[in-house]
Amino acid sequence: MMAAEAGAARNTLLAYERDLRGASELLGGALAVATEEQLGRLGEAWRELKRTSVTRKAAALRRFFAFLQDEALREDDPSGALPRPASERPLPKILDHRAVDLLFAEAERRKSEEGGSASIRMAALLELLYGSGLRATELVSIPRHAIAPGRPFVILRGKGDKERLVPISDRAHAAVAEWATLVPRDSLWLFPSGKKHLSRVRLHQLIKELAAAAGIPPDRISPHVLRHAFATHLLEGGADLRALQMLLGHADIATTQIYTHVDSRRLVELVNSRHPLVDVARPGS
Repeated sequence: MMAAEAGAARNTLLAYERDLRGASELLGGALAVATEEQLGRLGEAWRELKRTSVTRKAAALRRFFAFLQDEALREDDPSGALPRPASERPLPKILDHRAVDLLFAEAERRKSEEGGSASIRMAALLELLYGSGLRATELVSIPRHAIAPGRPFVILRGKGDKERLVPISDRAHAAVAEWATLVPRDSLWLFPSGKKHLSRVRLHQLIKELAAAAGIPPDRISPHVLRHAFATHLLEGGADLRALQMLLGHADIATTQIYTHVDSRRLVELVNSRHPLVDVARPGS
C-alpha cells in the first residue's frame, strides 16, 4: 500500500519496515493482533529514544493499524494507546556565507593545485548541492544526460517519487560540463561508482572530508545542511516562501516555513524601513 497507493520513496519504505519489524520483535511477533495495553508498553520500551524517533515509530504503527482496519483485517484500531510526544519541529542546521565560501575555496584549491577527476567531481557535486538545493538521493542518482547544455533546469524524480523542476545555475552547468567529459560513455549516471551510482554514504563522506580540509568542523556539515544553506540564503536574498517551496520540492508550505526563523532580523529591518508609517512623524517629535 505504501508503495502503490502512497507513492512512498524507497528510503521511506525501508524506514517503515525497520520500525514495524522492531515493534513486532518487542511484542513477540504479535504486532498485528496487539491490544491497546500491549501497545502502551511500547512507549516504555521507547523511553530512552529521541522524541523524533518515537514520533516516527508511532506514526508508522498508526498507519499500519489504519491499513489493517481499512482492509477489514481487524475491527478495532488500538493505536490510540501509542505515545504522542509533543511535536516540535527542530530548527535546521545552517551554514553562514563565510563557511560556504571556505568550502568553495577549498574545492577550487584542489582543482588548481591537485587536479584529477576527484576534484572536478567534487566541484560539480558542491555546485549542485548548494546551487540547486538537491537532496542527497536526488543528486547521486541524476541520469548522465539529465543536465543538458543550454537548458536552465532539470526534471528530477524526488521524494515520494514525485517529479519536480530544479533550476541549474550557470556555475553548476560549467562544473557539470567539465565533469561530464570524464564520465564513461556507457554510464547511466552522471556520478557513477562501480556498476551503480555514487552512494549517499560516500557523498556524506566526501562533503565532510572537504569541510575538514576547509577548517569547518565536519559535524556541522552534511549534504542536507547544504540544502538548508541554499534555502536560507535564498530567503535572505528576498525569495518568497512559495517560490522556495517549489524549489525545495516541499509538499506542504509548513515545512518550508521553518526557514523563516533564520531571517527574523532581516524581516524586522524590512518592517522598520518599508512600513508606510515609518515616515509619519510620531506625536511629540
